[in-house]
Amino acid sequence: MSNQYDAVFHFDKGTTELDITVSNITNYFSALSALTFSAYLVVNGPGIKLLLQDSPHADKLTQLAEQGLQIRLCNNAIEHFNIKPESLLPAGRIVPAGLVKIVDLQRKAYVYIKP
Repeated sequence: MSNQYDAVFHFDKGTTELDITVSNITNYFSALSALTFSAYLVVNGPGIKLLLQDSPHADKLTQLAEQGLQIRLCNNAIEHFNIKPESLLPAGRIVPAGLVKIVDLQRKAYVYIKP
């Protein structure tokens, strides 16, 4: 059963969009700090290139993961952009297809957010 605040954030673009996404997720967690909910960040497309361990966003995303954000990385994008899985953010978990993960979560009543 889904919580009314369960959400899936979708990121697939560039640095500006990732700045907005991280800010949105940070604010979401802050606003709901007294509640129990589940949140995912699903990354696919060219956005996958910004989820490397040395990304400027790595520390903040790791902190959010420690607060409960579940980060899912699209294997299709990883292969398309020839990224070595071991170079990706350790807090992320690889899924076969990012869009399929989003559809699965929406079927479970997660709210879709595309910053």
